[in-house]
Amino acid sequence: MRSAGGWCAGTRVAATVVRTRPTPGEDPMTSTIDGPPESRSPGISRRSALRGLALGGATVAVAGTGLLSYRVYDSAVLDPGGGPAHEPWREWRDIPGPRGAVAAAVLAASPHNTQPWDFVVTGDGIDLYADPARGTGSVDPFDRERYVGLGCALENLVLGCGPRGLRPTPTLLPDGPGGLRVAHVGLAPAAPSTDPLHDVIDRRHTNRGPYRPVPVPPAALAALAGPGETGGNLQWIADPGPRAELGRLLVDAAEALCADEQQSLDNFAWFRAGNDDEQRHRDGLVLDGQGLGPLELGIAKLLPPYSRTAGDRFWIDRTRDVHTATAAAYGVITTATPDDRRAQLEAGRLLQRIHLRATAAGIALQHMNQVTERIDREASTGARATFAPRFAALLPPGAHPLLTFRVGYPVREARPTPRRSVAMVTR
Repeated sequence: MRSAGGWCAGTRVAATVVRTRPTPGEDPMTSTIDGPPESRSPGISRRSALRGLALGGATVAVAGTGLLSYRVYDSAVLDPGGGPAHEPWREWRDIPGPRGAVAAAVLAASPHNTQPWDFVVTGDGIDLYADPARGTGSVDPFDRERYVGLGCALENLVLGCGPRGLRPTPTLLPDGPGGLRVAHVGLAPAAPSTDPLHDVIDRRHTNRGPYRPVPVPPAALAALAGPGETGGNLQWIADPGPRAELGRLLVDAAEALCADEQQSLDNFAWFRAGNDDEQRHRDGLVLDGQGLGPLELGIAKLLPPYSRTAGDRFWIDRTRDVHTATAAAYGVITTATPDDRRAQLEAGRLLQRIHLRATAAGIALQHMNQVTERIDREASTGARATFAPRFAALLPPGAHPLLTFRVGYPVREARPTPRRSVAMVTR
């Protein structure tokens, strides 16, 4: 769900690329050889990838390695978003019945794309289980983010029922807060119904790229929350002063997380280095999800695998120079009871609805939870609280942050990330 574990482009590849000068207002990293910027396209065609990497008319010189051909294959430079790991995004609409609702659920957001869920389809409904093996260790020591991610999946599951002629009745924590079964969704036959949020499930992706330097109007922010869902659960931080302060806090948290050896290791464990890794695991953080322009992405994929420390440095730099520098506003979902599992699940359901509404409105969203991850890390180790007081100063009294995200109008569309299939998550 968040942007941790970024990646660095090393120095072993020297590229000579013929490029046109960008037009005024154009992102220079998306200017290519002979056409308009690729930033408004959700994918990259084989031809445009070749053009953007200058493989068709320029020279890519590889210094110190003879692995260019292998890296083109291994990193799927010419086939982004392909293979079995991306089939769930293309097939989910065609799967009928309860399994079709599960197909919608697996496309939900989750922390580090861990997909911490299992489903059991029974005679009277669908049970959603937490998978304790799919956690991020010291990054989420109290499992708060995991339960938020399960709430996101539950919301997609419920949304997936109506178009398939099913009326869902969700029950949270049917076995109590300590049970692995986090929800039961009872199902009954009903006339098929439509929901605008269901229709954009396959377009919703975390956008870690730059956002355009224009504000999101207050009315548009209010619409993202939806009717009756603002209250004390969602706080917008849009004014320049508080927004800049939260930006500094996010950068400081990224630096602190990377300086914490265990958090850095636990974070990096979910990065998938090449296409083989991506297709085998079908989860985790991948280069396609980092919001890079076509040229940046192509070159990054051609480079040899990077180190954890270089990846940490890249994430810190992107947090400072792209994520916080271009955020139009931040949203913070809060609660008076941050340790309550029900509150965490409901926060995840709200987050998923916000992201789907943002997608429908053409607004980009990126999850940025490093501050709460540092708050929980300090609490779990008994360290002096440094991040909790700073965040509390930006929120109403008694409001505890569960998750944070930035919004804005995107420079380029986000790309899909890998997902496990219905067969892989259903038992």
